Amino acid sequence: MKHETSVRILKELLDQLDENRNVDAGAQYRLPTSDYVCGDLAAQEWATLFQEYPQVIGLSGDLPENGSFFTIDDFGIPVLATRSNDGQFRAFLNACRHRGARVAQESKGKAGRFTCPFHSWTFANDGKLLAVPDADHFGPVDKACMGLVELPAAEKAGILFVHPKPDAKLDVEALLGLELLEELEDWTFADYIHVADLEIDMNLNWKLANDTFGETYHFPKLHKNTLGQLYYGNNLSYEEFGRNHRFVTASKLIDDLRELPEEEWTITPATFVLYYLFPNIQAVRNSNGLNMARIYPDPKNPGRSITRVSGYFTPEAMAAYEAEKAANPDNSNLLKAEDLYSRDASSSKICTPESQVEAFSSTVSAEDYVMGEHQQFTATSGLLKHSLFGHNEAPIHHFHSSFREALGRAPLERVS
Repeated sequence: MKHETSVRILKELLDQLDENRNVDAGAQYRLPTSDYVCGDLAAQEWATLFQEYPQVIGLSGDLPENGSFFTIDDFGIPVLATRSNDGQFRAFLNACRHRGARVAQESKGKAGRFTCPFHSWTFANDGKLLAVPDADHFGPVDKACMGLVELPAAEKAGILFVHPKPDAKLDVEALLGLELLEELEDWTFADYIHVADLEIDMNLNWKLANDTFGETYHFPKLHKNTLGQLYYGNNLSYEEFGRNHRFVTASKLIDDLRELPEEEWTITPATFVLYYLFPNIQAVRNSNGLNMARIYPDPKNPGRSITRVSGYFTPEAMAAYEAEKAANPDNSNLLKAEDLYSRDASSSKICTPESQVEAFSSTVSAEDYVMGEHQQFTATSGLLKHSLFGHNEAPIHHFHSSFREALGRAPLERVS
């Protein structure tokens, strides 16, 4: 993020804090609670947003060197992501061209080739078919035409994009817009190092899970003993980029900037910066790196979702962590996960991989998503017909408006 953008956002947040005001969307809207439970709508969302739309699957750091690979099944097809020997990010259907068995069995690793366990057909990490055992028995195979099925893939601003359809077009600039793409490039995500993973599997609709990241109204209430110890709540700098948006909220360290000249201001740790990337990505930039949450529906159950969280360190945070481990074997200056919400501890100690993703366990999962499960249960009853979104919940308006527009549905109903 450019320094002038950071300063503009920080001034906006300081003004909000000083004037006791929040972002104002200019209206209230209401949403039918049936949107969280309707099976027909869930099927339409799955087919359109997750199988016909490009998907973010990680950062460049998930494929840190030539030969790296990982596999995912989260949007209904088996995907094999590789960094081939020439350094290019590629994505394939993780299926042998012989009979469709998976050629890569592990979730991640390093391999120059993949051998199907069924009949040992072997493929290179660039997808080429290398070998067919007992070819004289099997019969002729044109190896040039029988490589792994390749999916459209792009690596932009350090982010890995895949389209689930082999014949689809993937245009990242069109998805994000030039302004947002340039801002994401400023963060140099391509250099970030993958350090942690967390899975959250709970009984709430995928849209309720995304709603969690749409306002700071609840910070001083629900999170009073966790995230509310570090962040003020009831403040928000917010900007839309097509179907995507940026959300920035002030930590209590923002007050330290009041004594510094503007040229010394930095956006973190005075805030966290959250990017919502349509349809299901919530990426939170903090002072140590990035946490990316990929939120998926259960196509068989509208009342369940799975959030896959990946934690990444900046090179500086990784260097500090490794140096501290080497210098102090007792780990006394490393930030323990249980100390995350102590302002003194979190600001003076070195972040660990566990503490990088801890907020998604002790705040998002244990607090936000528990409220989501309450909401899901109520919505399932059918007795509460609508949810109400306030003037101060602009990102939630945008999230629901964006996916409704993508599905050709009517806009949210304006209340005031």
